Amino acid sequence: MKLYLIRHGQTDWNVAGKIQGSTDIPLNDTGRRQAACLAKGMESRPVTKVFTSTLSRAYETGLAIGKSQNVPVEQLKGLEEVGYGVWEGMTMAEIQEKYPKELELWYNSPVDVAPPEGESQVQVYERCGRALDTILAQARGDVAVVSHGATVVFLLEYLLKDTRRDEDEDIIVGNASISTIECDRETGRFTLVELNDRRHLEG
Repeated sequence: MKLYLIRHGQTDWNVAGKIQGSTDIPLNDTGRRQAACLAKGMESRPVTKVFTSTLSRAYETGLAIGKSQNVPVEQLKGLEEVGYGVWEGMTMAEIQEKYPKELELWYNSPVDVAPPEGESQVQVYERCGRALDTILAQARGDVAVVSHGATVVFLLEYLLKDTRRDEDEDIIVGNASISTIECDRETGRFTLVELNDRRHLEG
């Protein structure tokens, strides 16, 4: 079976460079167009179900796929973006100005240190794992999982944790991108087939 890990379409805060995190920011007009193009691009990747974050920008993106393929769309807690606490709504420059010490601590040890009132990488990794376990238990064929930029990276890390890769290699996924994972049910092995495909947005 295949898992299609998808990042939501564009929002106004994406354009402004603001940290969104758990703040529920909707798609903008460009994001809605991207969702429509994404749904078209997913036509060659039929799925049996779409799982999405509970945040509206991911849910609206997932609905475009669900409607196109006439399959159910389920909001699943645990797929939300990383919680950045009091930093949400700020740009990195503003965070650097207002929270320089906290930002330095977070940069130096993001696994264990959380932004003020936010989540650490350990917490996000654990909830992403629980969400994926739920998805894999329910999946009856290929499925789409619509989430967020940082969360998609955590999902990829969780699924590919037994696969060697360059630890210095940063994974970045763009808005409305598709990353494909092949799952071997018999061996439990996950293989990255394609990362950050955005060809459906061209033209």
